[in-house]
Amino acid sequence: MRPAGLGEQLRRSLAVARKDIRIYYVKGPVVIFGLLIPLFLFLAFSLGNRFASVPFLISGLLAMTVFFTATAVSPVIFPWETQARTLERLAAAPITVPALVFGDVLASFLFGALIALVPVGIGVALGVTITSPAALLAGILLAALCFASLGVLLAVPPARAPQNIMMLSSLIKFPLIFISGIFIPVESLPAWGRVLAAASPLTYFTDIARAAMGEANAYPVALDLAVLAAFSLLFLGAAMLLHARTLSKRL
Repeated sequence: MRPAGLGEQLRRSLAVARKDIRIYYVKGPVVIFGLLIPLFLFLAFSLGNRFASVPFLISGLLAMTVFFTATAVSPVIFPWETQARTLERLAAAPITVPALVFGDVLASFLFGALIALVPVGIGVALGVTITSPAALLAGILLAALCFASLGVLLAVPPARAPQNIMMLSSLIKFPLIFISGIFIPVESLPAWGRVLAAASPLTYFTDIARAAMGEANAYPVALDLAVLAAFSLLFLGAAMLLHARTLSKRL
């Protein structure tokens, strides 16, 4: 049988994305990791730092919300489907592994980008002025793609139990929150902290959000967008390549 072309594989990716949204994104982890955890961290930080401006706080809440929402479910889709033995049917279907991975990424991307409207709406209601809406929109879309790709990349280890992948992803995600300039501006970090911050994609989205809301930013916005795009391509390409190598170990 002649392999389907790019357009047909893209349609199959969209079908996978629709399946993921219908089955997985109405479960508890999305609410807990995507909304409640950022909100609790935001409240704890804002109560303990009364001198922080509202735009500073809202930009941090936005960064955490997109990050946690886009990575809430994507790391455990493969283990869930392995455990339920539905991955075998997907593997036997006429869809390539890159198209399958892209479908999972697309579902998390759409959900992360849509949930970003919640903290933006909260900020506007509190009087925050979006000085660069185009930069903020571009940052949200790139960040949602980047973090969704990271989430699917975290699912590469062929674990059959979702909780094992959740533990791994938590060990990676929570340290990123504290080194990415959300609670302490990058320019206020010590030299070693600035080096760690530069290695985190979350740093660059936080920086875009700060700049778009009129706060001081550590890097030029064009650099932030370029680095986010580079991280997105790196994570997405690595996820496609590594999942193709480990798929047989899951079946």
